[in-house]
Amino acid sequence: MTSLEQVAALVDDAKGRLAGNAQLTPLQPSVRLSQLSGANVLLKREDLQPVRSYKLRGAFNLMSQLDDAERSSGVVCASAGNHGQGVAWSCAKLGIDGHVVVPTTTPRQKRDRIIALGAGRVKLVVTGENYDAAARAAAELAATTGATLVPAFDDPRTLAGQGTIAAEIVTQLGGHAPDVIVIPVGGGGLLSGAGGWLRTNYPATRIVAVEPRGAAGIAAGLAAGEPVTLEKIDTFVDGAAVRRAGDVTLPIIKAIAPEMLAVPEGQICSEMLAMYQVDGVIAEPAGALASSVLRRGPNDVQLEVSPGQTVVVVVSGGNNDITRYAEVSERSLIHEGRKHYFLVTFPQEPGALRRFLDEVLGPEDDIVLFEYTKKSNRDTGPALVGLELGDPAGYDALLQRIADSRLEVEVVPPESYLYRYLV
Repeated sequence: MTSLEQVAALVDDAKGRLAGNAQLTPLQPSVRLSQLSGANVLLKREDLQPVRSYKLRGAFNLMSQLDDAERSSGVVCASAGNHGQGVAWSCAKLGIDGHVVVPTTTPRQKRDRIIALGAGRVKLVVTGENYDAAARAAAELAATTGATLVPAFDDPRTLAGQGTIAAEIVTQLGGHAPDVIVIPVGGGGLLSGAGGWLRTNYPATRIVAVEPRGAAGIAAGLAAGEPVTLEKIDTFVDGAAVRRAGDVTLPIIKAIAPEMLAVPEGQICSEMLAMYQVDGVIAEPAGALASSVLRRGPNDVQLEVSPGQTVVVVVSGGNNDITRYAEVSERSLIHEGRKHYFLVTFPQEPGALRRFLDEVLGPEDDIVLFEYTKKSNRDTGPALVGLELGDPAGYDALLQRIADSRLEVEVVPPESYLYRYLV
């Protein structure tokens, strides 16, 4: 196991390699989150790196330490997208050829950027339905070609490069550590590096780690005392959707002992929209992961902080595909309790829909989906109805109006297969 003191030393060493290469990204005040939490919230804008994520830090730190023979043999990595961009950028910067293996779920925008950033030195390989499958393919490719494997998180050199974020934050705060730092977590590289450096040098800083609820692999590993493979994950937060915590990172994280929070994907979507519409920040799901815990919605997982504290939130990436915003909006509305789906059995007679509109819908409610086919040989017919409520608190009243209407109505629960078709 790499000790926290060793992690801190590796991070300090990595600072010199990254100086003049990785951007010194802004530490930007967030008026919105400061008002919501009462704290002084600052965003560490790693989405403004050349590859629009912090991942170039770890990739460049590892690859810049390769000797001539290793460089000539090339590199290979597995990535959900951002690490691959960091490796591609480093290949172009250092003159090294490489292969980047991504799962089929990687957004097209990230694939295109990997190729562009590689500047002719990188070949893209698309295989596997998740990061872990891509990682196995990358390991096989490295074994057969002799190329150096560049792990996304599970290597001391990678996590040390990523950990330089913490050292930068302290410098930007005039040599003072934040009271609280909120770090997004996938495989744990950023948490290991930044958290290890802070625990060693500024042990009073409160370290909070945030995972997507559908891929909470670090929490599962900490609970089990060793890395465990999750049977099923939600890949929506693709930058943090890791099925298994790292063998290198998990013991370090255990020693750091951060506070762990798991956030519903819908809450992350609400934060993505707020960052875009209010703050003017284009964040990918993993980029909005950490800041989502400072929201104050009724269905939100919330981080409590004290008034006046300095809270730094890492915005880890901004490689979002614009075509995903329809799903982002849908998940957000459902999480906030504004959107619901029902199967309604209508009598096949004139005026049935009119009665539904008059007797069931509230004055601020809206039908956003209505799918119905009339069958001439039947007395009744089912319709799939999607409603968007003007006020989420009005849901119980809506259900009561449905009960009073004498219509046969079935609520479509979020865990049903039909819901997966809709969202």
